[in-house]
Amino acid sequence: MRSRPQAHRLKAKLRRRLGGDRGVGSVEFAVLAVVVLALGFTIIQTGLYFHAKSVAQSAARQGVEAGRRYNAGAGDGVAQAQTYLARFGDSVRGASVSSGGSTAETVRITVRGHVATLVPGLSLSVAEHADGPVERVTAP
Repeated sequence: MRSRPQAHRLKAKLRRRLGGDRGVGSVEFAVLAVVVLALGFTIIQTGLYFHAKSVAQSAARQGVEAGRRYNAGAGDGVAQAQTYLARFGDSVRGASVSSGGSTAETVRITVRGHVATLVPGLSLSVAEHADGPVERVTAP
């Protein structure tokens, strides 16, 4: 069995040969920073996506409410949805509004657009629709 001073010298010699653990903290920080940044960007991008989806859905609902009024047409609904997007739709890029699928009894407004992204080359899009019956006056 080795004596205590001999074991201590052997450990010190081995530590010098292996270089010790100097600089390990920097490497750990660099690896951890990449993971934390990726997680942060993912959380922010998810929030941007759901916000754009909510704005598109609200614009479609506003359009349906305008289009189902008495003597209003689907064009009125499209105009109202576009007005809503002009006011609140900065998060929906290149938005298009259509009344495809509308009939004499129902109004259907569809809003499509792209989501603002943090990652270059990433393309996310939203497509939301709302529909409702057209109001009619009937005789008793």
